[in-house]
Amino acid sequence: MRLIIDQGNTRTKLYTATGDEIVELTACDNDATAEFVREHMSKATFEAAIYSSVRREYDKHLINIMSRKIPHIVCMGNTTHIPIGIEYRTPETLGHDRIAAAVGAWTQCPGRPLLVVDAGTAITYDLVSAQGKFMGGNIAAGIGMRLRALHEQTGRLPLVASDGEVPLLGFDTETAIRSGALQGAAYELEGYITACKEEYPELLVFLTGGDAERLATIIKRSIFVDKNLVPKGLNRILEYNVKV
Repeated sequence: MRLIIDQGNTRTKLYTATGDEIVELTACDNDATAEFVREHMSKATFEAAIYSSVRREYDKHLINIMSRKIPHIVCMGNTTHIPIGIEYRTPETLGHDRIAAAVGAWTQCPGRPLLVVDAGTAITYDLVSAQGKFMGGNIAAGIGMRLRALHEQTGRLPLVASDGEVPLLGFDTETAIRSGALQGAAYELEGYITACKEEYPELLVFLTGGDAERLATIIKRSIFVDKNLVPKGLNRILEYNVKV
């Protein structure tokens, strides 16, 4: 069994992996990560672990806790070996979550060009070639960020929740804002798919992230929705570096 730790800006997700099977254990505040890892290590034996973080420095206390019981630990970084190539001009600035999502998609559909979309705090659009090379991508504001920006950067527009009616055209201020954010993101995604398919006709599209399922109900395309794309990629990277 393997332990997968995916640490964001404020929250950490813990997963276990047995072969290709991924199970989410918990999501917790970053400050509670060490406590949760210690708790889960007391309940199960892990052969290896991978720790990915958006922070510039990894939590040394957490690594020390894991090293007492887990023989093989990989801290995801720019020098970590991965099963795809990187054509990005500044690989040192490439987010670990973007790399992991790309690896997760490529592991499932090797030999096909892939558009990997992660709809979270930001929405990232990344292309992996049929030859297994990360070609690059774009970063846009996520749904929540768009809704907050409309409220914070204007004088009278309210802060609207993403849950609720999403008509094609809003019939009041609330639906106008929500539809503007969600429909706008959906049309943005449709545009990327159309443009990429012109260059890569065999393109497959993977959609992940917290807003993936919501966007999938709006767009009119055949896509793969996979909420575990990032941990699947981290699991594959761990396998690639540690033979257990």
